[in-house]
Amino acid sequence: MHVYVVFAHPSKRSFTWEVLNAFTRGLHDAGHAFELGDLYEMGFQSDMDQAQYEREVGGDPDAPVPEDVRLEQAKIDRADGLAFVYPVWWSDCPAKLKGWFDRVLTFGYAYDYGEGGEHVSRMSVNKALALCPAGHRVEHLDEIGIAESMRRVMLDDRLLGVGVKEATMEILGGMVENDPAARRWNLDRAYQLGREF
Repeated sequence: MHVYVVFAHPSKRSFTWEVLNAFTRGLHDAGHAFELGDLYEMGFQSDMDQAQYEREVGGDPDAPVPEDVRLEQAKIDRADGLAFVYPVWWSDCPAKLKGWFDRVLTFGYAYDYGEGGEHVSRMSVNKALALCPAGHRVEHLDEIGIAESMRRVMLDDRLLGVGVKEATMEILGGMVENDPAARRWNLDRAYQLGREF
């Protein structure tokens, strides 16, 4: 399987970077090929400008998209699976990744509306995984409803809602406590998710 891994964190000294390395090591050991899209390293433009906004609301699904968007869509088209590795910041992904969804999942590519109003997509991705380290424990995020809201937005809207056939989210929580056992467990889990992808 070929996986496009989208990474969204500004620091290569972060725990999220360690999670990325554990996950991609698991992919490699399982025999999967992968391509890495490091959004910060790429300098990916996360905000939609007026020209792209007008393209999105113009009603022409075949209108050209900006070159950086076209390149990201080509990476998706080459992939059998997608993985997103990012930290939980204020109950969601970093703005850089949110902007990637805003700009890359364009009208006519990720979504369109057929003659009967049904949703159609040109995307064809078998599997996606959102892998996100969090400061709070998963149990706490579940208890206060944040984990469920994260899953609904990332999985139901941004992935399953645009043609991805199967999508899951794994929150690697408890990192604010600096517990070596939690750190080890989370990295082992990231590796295992790569092996099982």
